[in-house]
Amino acid sequence: MLFLPELTLLAAGLLFFLLSLGHPGGTTVKNMAVLLASMTLITSLICLNQKGDLFYGAFRVDLFSQVFKALIAAATLIVLLFDSGRTGIKKDSRPEYYLFLFTSNLGLMMLVSSVELLAIFIALELSSFAVYIMVPMRDASSGTFFQMEAGIKYLLFGVMATGFMLFGMSYMFGLTGSTHLAVIAEKLPQLWAQPTAVIAMLMILAGFFYKLALFPFHFWVPDVYEGAANETTAFIAAVPKLAAVALLIRLIALVSNEGQVMLNLLMVSAILSMFYGNLSALVQKDLKRMLGFSGIAHAGFVLLGLLTFQLTGYATAFYYIVGYVLMNLACFLVICSVSVDGKNLRIDDLSGLHKRAPLLALTLTIGLFSLAGIPPFVGFAGKFMLLVGVLKQDHLLLVILAAINTAIAIYYYLSVVRVTFCSEPVSHEPIRVNSLTNIASFALILLIIVMGIYPPPFLDFAGTTLKSIM
Repeated sequence: MLFLPELTLLAAGLLFFLLSLGHPGGTTVKNMAVLLASMTLITSLICLNQKGDLFYGAFRVDLFSQVFKALIAAATLIVLLFDSGRTGIKKDSRPEYYLFLFTSNLGLMMLVSSVELLAIFIALELSSFAVYIMVPMRDASSGTFFQMEAGIKYLLFGVMATGFMLFGMSYMFGLTGSTHLAVIAEKLPQLWAQPTAVIAMLMILAGFFYKLALFPFHFWVPDVYEGAANETTAFIAAVPKLAAVALLIRLIALVSNEGQVMLNLLMVSAILSMFYGNLSALVQKDLKRMLGFSGIAHAGFVLLGLLTFQLTGYATAFYYIVGYVLMNLACFLVICSVSVDGKNLRIDDLSGLHKRAPLLALTLTIGLFSLAGIPPFVGFAGKFMLLVGVLKQDHLLLVILAAINTAIAIYYYLSVVRVTFCSEPVSHEPIRVNSLTNIASFALILLIIVMGIYPPPFLDFAGTTLKSIM
C-alpha cells in the first residue's frame, strides 16, 4: 500500500508502452489516459493516511508526501480533460506521449517522498527527462516548427542545473558523511560557518530553482512554453511546480532561521524573479509566453512564504502554490479549447471570446483576476497572507517591492480581459466544448472562488500536513 500510487503509474506506463507497439485510435488512447489518471488519483486518495519508510529510509511515506501525490494526480487529470478532440500532439506518437507523461508523474511522486539526496536526484531526473521528450512531440501541422529548439533548450538548461545540483550534493556528503536529509539536518547548524556548506546548499537549491523557474534558472521558460504543445505547456506550468515546492519546503525546513546567507539568497531570488517576470510579461503578445513570464513572478511570491522559516509561512506557500496551479489550469483550459488546431494563441485571438464561448471567457477572466491578486479570489488571499507573514518578520522593503510587482501584474492581466470582453470577435462561430471540459471549467471556477472567500480550512489542512515533516 505504501507504494500503490507509484505502482499504478508504473502499470500505466507499461500499458502505454504496449499500446505504442500497435496503431490504436487517438480516442482510445486519450480515454485510456483519462481512465488511468483517474485510477492514480483514487489510489493516491486511498493511501492518504499511509505512513512508513521504503528503500532503506530513502523514501518516506507520510501525510505531507501523500497529499502532494494526490494534488499531482488531480492536476494531471484536469490537464487530460482539457482538449475537445483537437490535441496538438503527433498522431502516431500519442501512446508514447502518454507513456512519458505518466513516467514524469512517477518521478514527481517519488520526488515528494524522497528524503535522501541520491533518491531526490534520481526522481528529479526521471520526471525531467520524460518532459524533455514530450516537448518535441508537438504536431508540426499546427504551423509551429520550433518545438525541437524548445526541447533542446529545455534539455541543455536542465543538464546545467543538474550539474550544479550534483556538485552541491557531493560537497554536502563530504561535509556530513551522509546523504540522508535527517542526518544533514542535525549537522548543518554547526557547518554554516564554513563557506563550503553554504556553497553546497546553494548548488543543491539550483536544481529546484530550475524546476520552479526561479531567477536565475528561468531562461528556458518562455521558449519552452511557446514551443511545446498547449497540453504539454499546461502540464509543465502546473504539475512539476507542486513537487518542486514540496521538496523546497523539505529542504528549507532543514536550514532554520540560522542560515542568514540562505535568507539573503531567497530574498534576492524572490525580488529578481518578481521584477523580471512581470516586466517581461508586459510586452508579450503570445498568451503562453505571457503566462510563462507570469509563472516566474509567481515563483518569486512562493519564496516569500519559505523565507519566513516559520510553519505558517510554509503553510501559506503551500496554499498559494495550490491556488496558482488552479489559476494556471483555468487559463490553459481556455487556451486548449479555443485553439482549433493546436496553434499558439496570441492575445488578439481572444477578441470577443465572451460572445463565442461565455463559459470559457468567464473561466479565463476569473483565472486572470486571481493571478492579478484581485479579491475575492484565491490569488488575492494568498498574496495578502504571504505579505503579512513577511511583514511580521520585519522585511518591510520586501513587502513594498512585492506590492509594486502586484500593481505591474494587474496591467497585463487586465489587458487580456479587456480584449476578451471589449473587442468584437473576428469570427462569430461558437466554440464547441465537450462536457468534460465544461465540468473541469466549473470545478476550477468553484475552487478558485471558495479558496479565496474562505481560506482557513485550507490553511489549517496545510498546517496539519506540514506538521508531519517538522
